[in-house]
Amino acid sequence: MNRSIFLIASLCMVSSLIRASEPLVDKDSTRTYTIGEIEVVAFKSYKDLSIQPVSATILTKETIKNRNFINIKEISAFVPNFFMPDYGSRLTSPVYIRGIGSRTNAPSVGLYVDGIPYFDRSSYDFNINDIEKIEVLRGSQGTIYGRNTMGGVINVYTKSPFQHKETTFGATVGNYNHYKVEGSHVEQINQALGYTVSANYNHQGGYFDNLYTGNKADGSDALAGRVRLGWQINPQWVAYLTTAYEYSDQDGYPYGLYDTETNKAEEVNYNERSYYRRHLSNNGLHLKYRGADYQIDSQTSFQHFNGEQGIDQDFTPADQYYVTFTHQQNMVSQEINAQSSKDTPYQWQTGIFGFYQHYSQNNDIEYRQSGSNKITNTKNPSSGFALYHQSTFNDLLKDGLSATLGLRYDWERIKMENRTRTVVPTIKEDEPIHKKNSYSRLTPKFSIQYLTNKNHLAYFSLTQGYKAGGFNTAADREEDWVFKPEYSWTYEIGWKGSTFENRLQTEISLFHIDWRDQQVTQKRATEQGFKLRNAGKSTSKGIEITSHIRPVDQLHFLLNYGYTYAKFREYLYEETQNIDYGGNFLPLVPRHTFSSAGDYTFNIRRRHLQNIVFNMEYTGIGKLFWKDNNIGEQPYYHTLNGKVSFLCKKMALSFWAKNITNSSYIAYYFDSMGKEFAQRGKPFTMGTDIQLTF
Repeated sequence: MNRSIFLIASLCMVSSLIRASEPLVDKDSTRTYTIGEIEVVAFKSYKDLSIQPVSATILTKETIKNRNFINIKEISAFVPNFFMPDYGSRLTSPVYIRGIGSRTNAPSVGLYVDGIPYFDRSSYDFNINDIEKIEVLRGSQGTIYGRNTMGGVINVYTKSPFQHKETTFGATVGNYNHYKVEGSHVEQINQALGYTVSANYNHQGGYFDNLYTGNKADGSDALAGRVRLGWQINPQWVAYLTTAYEYSDQDGYPYGLYDTETNKAEEVNYNERSYYRRHLSNNGLHLKYRGADYQIDSQTSFQHFNGEQGIDQDFTPADQYYVTFTHQQNMVSQEINAQSSKDTPYQWQTGIFGFYQHYSQNNDIEYRQSGSNKITNTKNPSSGFALYHQSTFNDLLKDGLSATLGLRYDWERIKMENRTRTVVPTIKEDEPIHKKNSYSRLTPKFSIQYLTNKNHLAYFSLTQGYKAGGFNTAADREEDWVFKPEYSWTYEIGWKGSTFENRLQTEISLFHIDWRDQQVTQKRATEQGFKLRNAGKSTSKGIEITSHIRPVDQLHFLLNYGYTYAKFREYLYEETQNIDYGGNFLPLVPRHTFSSAGDYTFNIRRRHLQNIVFNMEYTGIGKLFWKDNNIGEQPYYHTLNGKVSFLCKKMALSFWAKNITNSSYIAYYFDSMGKEFAQRGKPFTMGTDIQLTF
C-alpha cells in the first residue's frame, strides 16, 4: 500500500512538472567526442545521460577543478545521496549510495576507470589526476554492469589521446605541510596514433597530533603515474592501451576515545605507529570495432595490488595489542559488448563478461602482555561469468514513448582456505579449513520513458539488484563462516527538463528499495575483527533533486539535495540474547545530503589576465548513525569551501580554502575491546595552486 501511494504521488508530481517548455542540452553529459575523423566513445556508457531513464550526476573536469576535489571521497554530499566516509587509511573505502553500501565486504557500488573494473574496496581511494569526467549513476545498474552494483556505479574517464593536444604542469602548497606536484602531456603523433602521459606526487603532513609520540598521526605520501596509448588501426578499428600505477605510504588511523553523549573525540594517544602502504596497478586493453549500424567493444583488464597495515589495535598508550595485516589481489577480467549504434525504433545491447580474482591475506595479532601471536592466513580465489542483454523499443504508440527490457545471468564460484596457528611460545597449528560455494542469479530490468520533442523526460524503472554470498575469513562458530547473497528491488520515478532557454535545468527522482538478506557487519564474539551475516529485510526510500541555474552567462549556481530514509524492517541481531534491531536506521547512511555551489566569472580580457573566477560551495551531511543499535550518531553538519582563480592564456593561479568555518564533526566511528573510538573531521585548510598549460 505504501509503495502504491508513493508511486501514485510521484506520477502526479511528474505530470505537473512535464509542462516545462525549453529543451535540455548538456554538452558535458555526452559520451562521444569527435577529433578530425577519429571518434572516441566510452566503453559501455550511455549515449546521453540527460535523456536516459537513470538518476545520474556528471562531474566535468571544470567542476573537479573548481571544487578542488583531490579524491573520490570529497564528492560526498556534492552528489545527492552519495557518502564515502574517511576510514582513516586507504585500506578500505566504504561507499554508500541511497543507503546501499558495505563497510567490510566487497563493494556494493561499482567503480570503473576507463572501462577497467575495480573489484576490491582497497583500491577505491586514489588521487584524482588528469581526469576528464566522472559519472555517478545512482540505483542498481546490474543488467549492464553486473556484480557489486546494487547501489550504483562510478565511471571515471581520463584524458583521451585523441581529444586535445596539451602539456600541463601544476603545483599546490597548503597549510599542514601539504604540497603536490603534477604534470601531463597529451599528443597525437599523427592522425592514427596518440598518447597521454601523466604523473603526480602528493604529500600530506597530517592534521592530528599523537600525544604519545609527538608526531602527526595521519601524514601520507602518494606517487602515481598513467600512460594511455590510442591507435586508429583503420576506419573501423581503434585500440586503447592503459597502464596506471600508484604507491601510497600513510600514517593512518588518527582515532581517539569517543564520548557518545557529547559527540566528541579525544586527542590521538597511542604508543606505536600505525600505517598502511599500498602498491596498486591497473591495466587495460580496449578494442572497438564500428560497423555500419553496430559496434563491438572488447575490454581486457588486469589489476594487482598488495598492501601492508600495521596498527596499534588497542589505540591507547598501553602496550597491549599490535596487528600486522598484509593482503594481495590479482584480478583478470574480459568483457565483450555489442550494441546498435544508430537511432532506430529498436536498439539493443548484449554482452558476455568473465573474471578470475585471487585474493589472499595474512593477519598477525601480537599479544604484547602475554608474548603470544595468533597468525591467520586466508586465500579467497573466485571466478565467474555473466551474460546480459538489453532491448529498447522506441516510439511505442506515440513518438517519444520508449520501453527497455533487460536481463542478466550471473554465475560465481568462491573458495576459501583458512590456516591459523598460535605461537605461545611453541607453535600450535589448527586444522586447515576449506570451503567452497557457487551462486547464480537472473536479474531483470524494466523501464518506460516519455521524451518530448523539447527533450523533457519522464521515466519509471524497476530493477533487481544482486550481490553474491561468500565466506568470512575467521569465525567463532561454524555457522559464522558463511554469509548468503543479498537481493533488492528498486522502484524509481523521475523527471528531467529545463526552461528559460536552458538557464534552469532540473532533475528530480524518487526511489523505493526493498532489500532482502542484507549483508551486515558485526563484531565477532571475541571482539577481534568483524564478520558478515544477513539481516532479514530492509527498506530505503527517498528523493534526489538537482538544479543548474544560470541567470546570466557569467554566473552559475548548482543545487543538489538528497534524502534517504533507510531502516531495518527485520533484523534479529543475536537470536540467543533476543536482541532485535528491527525498526532501527541503517548505519553510515546520512538522512540528508545537500550542496549548493556558485561560480562567478569576471571577464577581464587583458593581455596578462583573461578572467577572475570566484567559487563557493556549501555541503551538509546528516544525521547518521554509526552502529546498528543507533546509539552513536553524527548530527547534521556542514562545511564551507571557497576558491579564487586568476586565469591567463597559459597560466592559472588559485587560492583555496576548505572547511572555512572550521566545523567540528566526526568522520568515522567504531568500537573495540569495550571502548569507543572516533576520528575527527579535517579542520580548516588553505593553499595555493598554480598550473601552466602549453
